[in-house]
Amino acid sequence: MAPQLDRVSAAFGAVPRREFLPVGARSRAAYDGPLDIGHGQTSSQPRTVAAMLRLLDVLPGHRVLDVGAGSGWTTALLAHLVGSEGLVVGVELVPELAAWGEQNVRATSGEWSTVRAAAPGVVGVPELAPYDRILVSAEAAQIPGDLLDQLGDPGRLVLPVAGRMTLVVRADGRDQISEHGHYRFVPLLHSAE
Repeated sequence: MAPQLDRVSAAFGAVPRREFLPVGARSRAAYDGPLDIGHGQTSSQPRTVAAMLRLLDVLPGHRVLDVGAGSGWTTALLAHLVGSEGLVVGVELVPELAAWGEQNVRATSGEWSTVRAAAPGVVGVPELAPYDRILVSAEAAQIPGDLLDQLGDPGRLVLPVAGRMTLVVRADGRDQISEHGHYRFVPLLHSAE
């Protein structure tokens, strides 16, 4: 696991959180806690993001879905981890945040990453599935079946469920689910039909 720890640390070094915060919050970029990015959303605590990325175990060339992309920071971190042979699709419910996140990702990452507004009534981006990895930065009451349908085999899904960080590892048609500590996130919402 040591190489993955180094890759996540390298991604944090290459993709500073500061560039993905509103101007007024940039002086607090090093704060290890959530920061408000507007519209009732936050930039997640860096230590939490790092823990999620380590559970996700992203490799070069992977196809990754980033649900709750917000300012685009996690999308850009994932883009660094997958490299130019991979693909990262960030999706955000709030259209204004999605536009800002896309602008941030365009300024910092390669053409293999993007942030888009969520389609009405849709969780994720099913038309581009399957994904090798799915990261969800909002808390669900249970694991969304829509996201499980978009997960490849093999694949990994990381999301907070009812206050617990949850990892789904899919291999040979079977899902193994494990929990990895208590966390607080904004709720996972669905756009109106």
